Amino acid sequence: MTAVSFQLYSARNYPPLSDVLRMLGTLGYREVEGFGGIYGPMDDNAVKQLKADLDANGLRMATGHFGIDQLEDEPTRMLSIARTLGMDSIYCPFLMPDDRPKDAEGWKAFGARLEKASKPFKDAGLEFGWHNHDFEFAVLSDGSLPHDRIFEAGPGLSWEMDVAWVVRGGADPFKFIDLYKDRITSVHVKDIAPAGQNEDEWGWADVGHGIVQWPKIWEALKATKARHFVVEHDNPSDLERCARRSIETIKTF
Repeated sequence: MTAVSFQLYSARNYPPLSDVLRMLGTLGYREVEGFGGIYGPMDDNAVKQLKADLDANGLRMATGHFGIDQLEDEPTRMLSIARTLGMDSIYCPFLMPDDRPKDAEGWKAFGARLEKASKPFKDAGLEFGWHNHDFEFAVLSDGSLPHDRIFEAGPGLSWEMDVAWVVRGGADPFKFIDLYKDRITSVHVKDIAPAGQNEDEWGWADVGHGIVQWPKIWEALKATKARHFVVEHDNPSDLERCARRSIETIKTF
């Protein structure tokens, strides 16, 4: 079975983190993915304590999300955090609405910006890429997609594909798996509730309990370079239920 990871953003409303890591280890997860809100405020001792907590529960933080400001303004510190926690891959995950370019040239400029930001991390031997949401699949005035413009201008960028956000963006995940199979190095495994359901969970669902065609998509992903498969739910009402049911589903693939 693939080593399954868990995005710790899903657990942000369920402190303390030490208890979350214990629960994930017990359920059979072997990796977790960090996000800027966890390690951003930490000093060196706190980062080392997090590493100790991971080790104690049979986990490693194989991948991490870092904001564009963290990557550009504090590359040395972010690289130190990544090394201490044992990461092999870094992904920039988001742009606030006001910061998003409005046209194709703007998105190409952002792709080039990511490419430049990647240098110290790639020089250190880490994978570096972009993590999508839905806005990258909104058609621009010239008929192109922000997603394609980012990767056009960032030829060295890998892609952490968030399949459910691709679906929510109105795009065909099978098409983009095929087009970008050589770029996909990590995958977010999440699910979408049927229309009108799970509104208290922002319309998301535990993996295998929604509408995303996960068995077929999982099979298609075998043609990619994906090494990390990261369970995520943006707003679970029951964290243990979400983590347990999701990994149980993945074990059937």
